Amino acid sequence: MSEPLLLLERNDDVVTITFNDPDRRNAMSQAMGEAFAARVAELASDASLRAVVLTGRGHAFSAGGDLGMIEDRAREGAADPLGAHAGIRDHMRAFYGLFLSLRDLPCPTLAAINGAAVGAGLCVALGCDVRVASTRARLGLNFTALGLQPGMGATWTLPRLVGPAHAAELLYSSRILNGAEAAEIGLVNRAVAPEEVLPTTQAMAASFAANGPIAVRSVKQSLARTAAVSLEDQLDFEADVQARCFASEDVHEGLAAAREKRSPRFQGK
Repeated sequence: MSEPLLLLERNDDVVTITFNDPDRRNAMSQAMGEAFAARVAELASDASLRAVVLTGRGHAFSAGGDLGMIEDRAREGAADPLGAHAGIRDHMRAFYGLFLSLRDLPCPTLAAINGAAVGAGLCVALGCDVRVASTRARLGLNFTALGLQPGMGATWTLPRLVGPAHAAELLYSSRILNGAEAAEIGLVNRAVAPEEVLPTTQAMAASFAANGPIAVRSVKQSLARTAAVSLEDQLDFEADVQARCFASEDVHEGLAAAREKRSPRFQGK
């Protein structure tokens, strides 16, 4: 019996999901995408979950889209450029959604980029809230080097993280960066020694999980909506959510802990 394409490990309120196809450098296949979306749907309904870490087994986070699948689409397109267009478009759009379902998780998500994160593999990491990379990791969006328009949200997420100038250079050139270079331009939050990637990311996730879960989840909502709203609208949203937080047990625990100079014990109520 073959091994599952995803491994899950839970430590208190933090779950680590590991892409588990190391022989193929954790390629983004249809089967892996379907397994991933199913797991994300399960986790999204878990109110006790406070953070999710995503990483890859072996020497890669994910080296990108499955080449067999890409070649299949190329053959379809070449055989019938007009007739195959709608089918290929719809297939790719659905494929993006399988992996980007992670954006539906209501808690913080963190990518522990242990090795290569290229093409669609990097796009998945960009869909996370926070990224920690190995200094030796290779990161890049190599779509144009394959003759492809970037997909899986690359042209939406990348400019928001590194700014339009860096995004344009990286997308036009398909240039590959190491972890340290990625940290310099804000593509990742931190670059650390290879052996420290997962421990650092999990420690960061635990620090998020230690804070008030109602407040942390509302921060994720707040950050997600900022690109499409005005400051006035965001102020209204913040005031509304703060009012709900003031009615929670968590805020009383947080205040008590601050007065008593101890760590808070939030219950998410």
